[in-house]
Amino acid sequence: MTNAELDTMWFQAQHDAIKAGEDFTRYRFAALVAAAQREKVAHWMRSMGYATGHGDTIEDLLDHLGTQITERLLTEREACADICDQHASIEGIAQRCAAEIRARGNK
Repeated sequence: MTNAELDTMWFQAQHDAIKAGEDFTRYRFAALVAAAQREKVAHWMRSMGYATGHGDTIEDLLDHLGTQITERLLTEREACADICDQHASIEGIAQRCAAEIRARGNK
């Protein structure tokens, strides 16, 4: 976040605090900064094809992202194992490869 963006948020927080008759501008400023950072993470997630769910905090977003990454890895691992199964031979090499790929999901 640039200094100019922080200055803009500080002025917005001051304006909002004065308008609401509050003395604690720093809390409004902190909320604006947190929201901007959360939106930055959410934007990246969407640009990479991940859903953001209903995450209200960066921690929520990252937790949701971790779940999605795990699901995608398991799906990809199973797809690789299926390819090995399709090329199964009497020697059992492809079957062993498939079993090893699937076993990685249990580690």
